[in-house]
Amino acid sequence: MDGATPDPTSPRLRPAHAADLGAVNALIERAVMTWQLPERVKRLALPSYRYTEHDLEHLTLVVSEHAGQGIVGVAAWEPANPQDLAPGQSGLLLHGLYVDPARQRQGIGRRLLAAAIGAAHARGYHGVLVKAQADAAPFFLKQGLQPVAANDPARDYPHRYWAASRPLI
Repeated sequence: MDGATPDPTSPRLRPAHAADLGAVNALIERAVMTWQLPERVKRLALPSYRYTEHDLEHLTLVVSEHAGQGIVGVAAWEPANPQDLAPGQSGLLLHGLYVDPARQRQGIGRRLLAAAIGAAHARGYHGVLVKAQADAAPFFLKQGLQPVAANDPARDYPHRYWAASRPLI
């Protein structure tokens, strides 16, 4: 850190706990329901995006918490399957990144993404692989992530991005 006094009005990042899962999953639902997909598809897909206590054992979940507003963002990552990466690369897979729709475009997603990239650096990984929903593609491109071609179009997400690891600033 730079030694500056933290701004009490800005969200802070912290590890998620089991007690956060209700708020995290409610936030994810609000975010998913804004996607440009048919309502039925969103409703059917939503359970697969929710996190459980079991996930806390296998994923790193970080929340962005804002005083007086609770959890306003969440990111989750885990080691990526080497099959999904370029030969000789290692990385984290950004499992999910969600920001409350009412709080988007305020830097919360950027900070959560930076936390994942910093975690990759700290753990000695080459970078972070993102498999994004189509609506999120502009965000990841704006953050400077590089598009990754699908190895197997029948299996791979069509919207994949790579961020080289770097220290968390």
